[in-house]
Amino acid sequence: MISHLYSRFCLTMPAPEGSTGLLVAFSGGLDSTLLLVLAAQYAREHSLPLRALHVHHGLSPHADEWVAHCEAVCQQLAVELLVERVTLIRGNGESLEAQARTARYQRLTARMREGEWLLTAHHQDDQLETLLLALKRGAGLRGLAGSLPSQPFAGGLLLRPLLDMSRAELAEAAASLPFGWVEDESNQDVSYDRNFLRQTLIPQLKARWPAMAQTAARSMALCAEQEALLDELAESDWQLAGEGEALHIGPLHALSPTRRNNLLRYWIRRQGGEMPSREQLARLWQEVVLARGDANPQLNWGRQSCRRFQERLYLVSPDLQPCHQLLPLTVGEPLTLPDGLGELVVRMAEHGEDLLRAPRANEPLSVRFQVAPGIPLKPVGRSGSRRMKKLLQEYGVPSWQRGRIPILYYGEQVAAVVGLFVCDGFMAQGAGLVCHWQGSGAAPVLPEQDLA
Repeated sequence: MISHLYSRFCLTMPAPEGSTGLLVAFSGGLDSTLLLVLAAQYAREHSLPLRALHVHHGLSPHADEWVAHCEAVCQQLAVELLVERVTLIRGNGESLEAQARTARYQRLTARMREGEWLLTAHHQDDQLETLLLALKRGAGLRGLAGSLPSQPFAGGLLLRPLLDMSRAELAEAAASLPFGWVEDESNQDVSYDRNFLRQTLIPQLKARWPAMAQTAARSMALCAEQEALLDELAESDWQLAGEGEALHIGPLHALSPTRRNNLLRYWIRRQGGEMPSREQLARLWQEVVLARGDANPQLNWGRQSCRRFQERLYLVSPDLQPCHQLLPLTVGEPLTLPDGLGELVVRMAEHGEDLLRAPRANEPLSVRFQVAPGIPLKPVGRSGSRRMKKLLQEYGVPSWQRGRIPILYYGEQVAAVVGLFVCDGFMAQGAGLVCHWQGSGAAPVLPEQDLA
């Protein structure tokens, strides 16, 4: 039985030349134990490094025993075992299931090596559970497609080579192994939705329709194909409407409502955002896109906000606030900016564009985020001075990003607004200072071209 499953396992694996090694997510349960055995044989045959990672969640009184069991199995298979301990918080509004899953993938991501393949033990019966849960949530095609057999992950691949195998097949093969597996007592707790399906509903469905898992898998594969087709269509529309992280509103008007919603979901997913409901997507169109031209509309859902500026849509954090810090700056030393705005460093350069002259002895460098009201600034190459608010409007900086762009001060004078312009009187004639701002996910998205 093991040899038959191994042949099917090998058929699902990509060409081994593309891998730098294998990492198995190893709980010690039946499914992951069999996966580790199959992966060990595959790694030996293809001379690939193999590691296993076990996450100790600290929820079960038997968690330490499970670690000892995993160590014993890995020792018999001559596989390196990594053990990660995590702490979950009860009563914080997020289920322990969701916390545990997030913690596992965080640890797996942290341990992944470039080009490594992560193997997880999801099987056909897991897919059926996933489909039923997706139907309960009212999910779209992406949710109904379930888990993919292969996808990019953390600089390598995430592979699920057991997806076309039933749990009954895995159990029959695992019974022949010289070592056992752990049984998580929480799997019997039907207060968890997945356990309720596994222990109560799915056995009834299979008793009536024995091929239920296989036919559901076919439907999920068709959903995955249709979702891939929609992604191709959205990518084509994105080429016409996308700009950096923004979405041009103009091209949206030419699309049918269905195609427009497909592009909006694609754009939100590209930004790593939380997917809105159908009602929220309709509100986004009515309340943000179609708002008055002089309005500053926004729609919040989950942990993000959709904003409109200069006929473009942006997805941002809903609670962005202006910064008011004054941060001393030393040439050559990186400065961590507040509120997740990234890192800024000023260095000497022999040549380059927009170099700043060296500060004088009485001009200590600092980074701030505000300019005193009424103080005019004159960017190099511009005729006349403007107040900061007017300049930011002319340079196309959205309203919610104002007060979050680092401003370089020489003493009490504004020398440059980083990423936008250098002020008159501070441009170097030869060698000078160059300012590098390495933003983060919270850093403002500045215009690609300025008006200097």
